[in-house]
Amino acid sequence: MELTLHPIATKFFVSGRDFAENDRVASYLVREATGEVARRDLLESEDGRFMPPAFVYCRWVVGFKQRKAEEDPARTLKLTAENLFITLAAPEAEPSATNTPLLQFLALMLERKKLIKLRGYTEDNQRQIYEHMPTHQLYEVPVGDLNVEFFQKIQEHLGVLVGTPKPKTEVVPATAPATPVAT
Repeated sequence: MELTLHPIATKFFVSGRDFAENDRVASYLVREATGEVARRDLLESEDGRFMPPAFVYCRWVVGFKQRKAEEDPARTLKLTAENLFITLAAPEAEPSATNTPLLQFLALMLERKKLIKLRGYTEDNQRQIYEHMPTHQLYEVPVGDLNVEFFQKIQEHLGVLVGTPKPKTEVVPATAPATPVAT
């Protein structure tokens, strides 16, 4: 699953000021009123002045770093399920009720793809501990009940993020011509 979004902006969404090295940037993955999925980056201290659209998929905060000249800009345009999971589950990420269902779904999907592996639970049994197989980094994900209601709730939002599958055309079996009965 890949999401094609713009990389981090160079100016803050609210104030229009250029980012400086190590500024704390709050990033929102949102669905605009038009249905478009967009990324909004703003200075963390401007967060109170930002009026997000009706639906926010997730929010995360990172320190801004200037892009290196040798970085591949086409690669940074792709926000994959794997790096979205790593961003949202990072130990320094602020836990949020908004992010939790998406994080739980991403964990399920990445575990199925064998990119992460369940290693156990925290002492209070409130979070699952996953190991990211390529880096061996451990991440904690809140335990959730992944039942039918969970998937129905998240289905519409995921459809907008990753696209809805094309409806399958129904295959009608061809009927064999009637064979004459010998008399």
